Amino acid sequence: MPMARVNYAYKPEDETKAAKAMGYEMPISFKHAVEICRAIRGKKIEEARKLLEDVVEMKRAIPFKRHKKKVAHRRGLEKWYAGRYPQKAAKYVLKVLRNLEANAEYKGLDVENLVIVHAQAQKGRVIERYMPRAFGRATPRFQQLTTVELVAEVR
Repeated sequence: MPMARVNYAYKPEDETKAAKAMGYEMPISFKHAVEICRAIRGKKIEEARKLLEDVVEMKRAIPFKRHKKKVAHRRGLEKWYAGRYPQKAAKYVLKVLRNLEANAEYKGLDVENLVIVHAQAQKGRVIERYMPRAFGRATPRFQQLTTVELVAEVR
């Protein structure tokens, strides 16, 4: 079965000075992916990679600005209070970021001057599963897949 063709939500002005990468339907939390994308948007690739590696090692927290109900305060956040360490989502977004860097090197772009201009998470398919329970009942176990797209331009 062929994979569906997914277009990017952002079109760079000059394709020769931009690199793109997409993680298609990854098994991560959509809400965590949204907050990670917000945190790395506008950063250089090296800064974003360092941030995500620190999140995986639980050294720095990702500020949760939208999905923040009952989220504890974390120290070290700039101009914000609520934050978490979404390790699984950070690992997957880190893979997409490394892919973005490799795509930029392949195109011959200067990786040190690349800035992430577009980072977006989208909901993907839902894998529906049912767990049999006692007395003929069943409990749904649905899994929401998430697509993450990154675009970096030379600035």
